[in-house]
This record gives sequence, C-alpha cells and structure tokens, in this order.
Amino acid sequence: MELEPGPEGARRALGRWLEAVLASRGQANAVFDILAVLQSEDQEEIQEAVRTCSRLFGALLERGELFVGPLPSEESVMAGSQGAVRKYKVWLRHRYHSCCNRLAELLAHSSFEVKELALSTLMKFVKLEGMHPLEKPKWEGNYLFPRKLFKLVLGGLLSPEEDQSLLLCQFREYLDYDDIRYHTMRAAADALARVTDRHPEVSLTFWNNAFTLLSSVSLPRQERKLSHLYVPCSGPSDKWKVVHLREHRKVFQAMWLSFLKHKLPLSLYKKVLVIVHDSILPHLAQPTLLIDFLSSAYDLGGAVSLLALNGLFVLIHKHNLEYPDFYRKLYGLLDPSVFHVKYRARFFHLADLFLSSSHLPAYLVAAFAKRLARLALTAPPEALLMVLPFICNLLRRHPACRVLVHRPGGTELDADPFDPAEDDPAKSRALESCLWELQALQRHYHPEVSRAASVINQALSVPEVSIAPLLELTAYELFEQDLRKTGPQPVPLEFVPAQGLLGRRDGLCAQLFTLS
Repeated sequence: MELEPGPEGARRALGRWLEAVLASRGQANAVFDILAVLQSEDQEEIQEAVRTCSRLFGALLERGELFVGPLPSEESVMAGSQGAVRKYKVWLRHRYHSCCNRLAELLAHSSFEVKELALSTLMKFVKLEGMHPLEKPKWEGNYLFPRKLFKLVLGGLLSPEEDQSLLLCQFREYLDYDDIRYHTMRAAADALARVTDRHPEVSLTFWNNAFTLLSSVSLPRQERKLSHLYVPCSGPSDKWKVVHLREHRKVFQAMWLSFLKHKLPLSLYKKVLVIVHDSILPHLAQPTLLIDFLSSAYDLGGAVSLLALNGLFVLIHKHNLEYPDFYRKLYGLLDPSVFHVKYRARFFHLADLFLSSSHLPAYLVAAFAKRLARLALTAPPEALLMVLPFICNLLRRHPACRVLVHRPGGTELDADPFDPAEDDPAKSRALESCLWELQALQRHYHPEVSRAASVINQALSVPEVSIAPLLELTAYELFEQDLRKTGPQPVPLEFVPAQGLLGRRDGLCAQLFTLS
C-alpha cells in the first residue's frame, strides 16, 4: 500500500496500516511502512507517524504481543526452529526498539513540536513498559523500571550538539514523580561519565543541558516515604530504594559530584555557585564533600569568590568547617568593583553575618570598617546609603573600634597610618587611624548620603540599623525617591503686594515718562 501525497493522505494511510496490524498478525509487515514514515522530512508526516506508533506499540504492550526476556538477535531466531508465535514476538520487539531509537533521534529535530511529541511518546512507553515489563522479574515483588528505555530518553535530552533547554523545561513536569526523579539522577550520572569518557573536550552545549537538568531536580525537605510513582504498581515495598528519601540523597550526591568534578566553563561555575547553598547542599548525604569545590572557587577571586561565600557560610555555620585565613580572603574581596557587581547585595548580606560575632578581634573589625570607608570615597550614592549604616553597625557591635571616630585625648594625626595596599588586616594599622572619610562624606552632594554620614557626630544608638532594605537599592530607585519628595511652599518674591496696573507706582512712572 503506497503512501498518498500530502499530510491528509499520510494520515489516512497510517490509519489503515494501524488497523491492519492490530487486526491480524498476517499484516505485521505494515509496521515497516509506518516506521518508514518516521524517516520522512515533512514535519506533519512525522508527527502523524509518531502518533500512530504511540497507538500501535501502546496497544501491543498492553496486549502482551512483545517478547519478554533477554532479547535474542533477530537473525538467529528467524533462522532457528522456534515456533511462529515466538518469532513474531521477537520480530515485533525489534521493531519496537527501532521505533524507540528513532523517537530518541527526533528529540534533536529542528521543530519543537516534533521534539515535544517524541518526548511524550517515549515517556508513555516508559509507563507502559513499567506496567507490562519486557523482562522477567528476578523475584516476586521485584520493582521493574524500564531503565534502558529511560537512559535512551536522557541521552537525547543531554545532547552535546543541540540546546535542549526548552525540552528540558517540558521534562521537568515528570520530575514530580518520585521514581522518575530517582532514575533521572542515576541516568544523568551515567550519561555524564559516558560523554566525558568518550570526548576529551566536551561542548558547552552539553554542560548547559546537563546543568539545566540537574538544577531541575529538587528533593523533599522532610523525611517521608515516597509513594508518588509514575509507573503504577499494586503497592510500594519498603525494599525498594526508590521509596526512601535517604537513597534519593545518595543518588543526588553522586549525580552532582560527577558533574562538579569536571573543569566547568566560568559561566557555568557561577550558575552552580548561585544555587549551591539552597538547592544542593541541603540535599546532600554528606555536604562536607563540597569543601574542596567551594574552597577552590573562593580562591579564584572576583565574582566567583563572592558567590562561593554562600556555600562556605553554610558549611562553616552548620557543619563546623574550619577555613584558614577566611577573614583575610574576605578582606581581600573588598575593592572598588564590589559596589558595581551583580551580586553586591548577596556579598554585603553575608559579610554582615560573618562580622556579626562579638568575639572577633578589634583590629580585624577596624580593618574592615576602615577599608570600606576608604572605598566609600568613590562609591555611587546608592551604595553609600548601604555602606555607611554597615560601618556604623560595626562600631555599635564592637565598642573597642569606636576610637576610629572618638580617640581619647583628641590627638590629631599628621598622616593616615592605614595602609590600603596591605592584604593582611592584622598589618593594615587600621586601629591607629580614624574614619576621616565619613567626615568628608558629610559634604557629599547628595543630601541623603550627607545625612547618613553625619550619624557619627552623635552618640551611636544601641539598636543596629537594618541594612536589609538598602541592599537592593539602585540608582533608579534613588532617583525615583527624589522625584516623589514634596518641595517647600512657594517663596513670595515681593514683600509689598502690587495694587494694580494703574496704581501709585505706575502713575509715577507715567509722569516721569511724560516729563522726559
């Protein structure tokens, strides 16, 4: 039966072939015609063929028409003396594998509609294979998940050549199922190892696809039995790893470690560090395994170091990480660019937490206050409105540092002993200096900055000033605030009000004009 031209003709022909195969085993060769349309270059014909394959092999799986067990080669079975039914089932199972392989190839099709349809069809087969396994259980109650087929799906999503970000967003809805999430993590770890072993230089596209997938995996926060399964079963058994959160944590950890052990592009490095404290560390079985990764990131400097602070804070605060020279490196991050980077708010929020302890030595806190005051001389107004309260809070927490604004004896300094080029806060001589920069900022052109710098002229209040509302302040918001301010009432320009156009003054002017 030949394929009629046009999408409508293809739809009618595929419908006839589907009915013929499902009605009689003698018409099984029509499967070849259906699979041939899957190879078409016409987008609409491909979509019709995918829908037909979905109905065809879905029905065959439900009817038990496919061979169950280790699949022998097609040639050996056809040449052997096995029965006709066995040969038919083996042959049909090979056609099913050909269909799945082609659907996996279509995950890289240029049309997103074809990609989406191929993905939904493959995931339908995953569910049906789980309900009607194509392998025999090793023992009664054994959980049979179609791992081979699912690895084929993950292999198409983690393409080294094709950007699959949109398709991965569609796949994210399946990650709500506990079994899909568990096997996604296992298959992703295997795919990472396979691709990196085969290719000495892995493409940026693959790393981006891998990160999009890995970052979409989110585990439950509280310990509970996991029973929301994509593949239906009569009743989950406690022997299944897929229903235990601790097993999910182990696989989650193995997946991320297999990703982070590679040398990642800098852009991806930053993306990982943005989510590591909130989306990765809380779900790891052993969070301390990320110490090396975060320490090396913190040593890189620049924006990467700023982002690594979040993860290090979690390890220091919750897992008792001891990091030598931590405050020295934090001090080294203070440079003029810190007021202009994208992650400024996050950095100052964490710096505020790290400097909140009252057990820090006075020389260390004084060094941070002095360096921030020096950098404030060239900072934009929106940053100054956050930095100035930050410095004052340091003085409130550590009374020993108040000598920076009120030195006993009132001695004046001929020169500033502070060394801004010194990387070690212990050698910066900040305690011998004073915060003359704050006095200079009292003459700032912006009135709000001048008012904030003038706080040191009075005794500092005991409660700290919250800097949280100021962390995200932008120049645009500052400008809008100035525009919304109501100005003073109009000032009268003349003390004696005018009496009219022809009043006494106007008459006198007219007489003078006449006499002249």
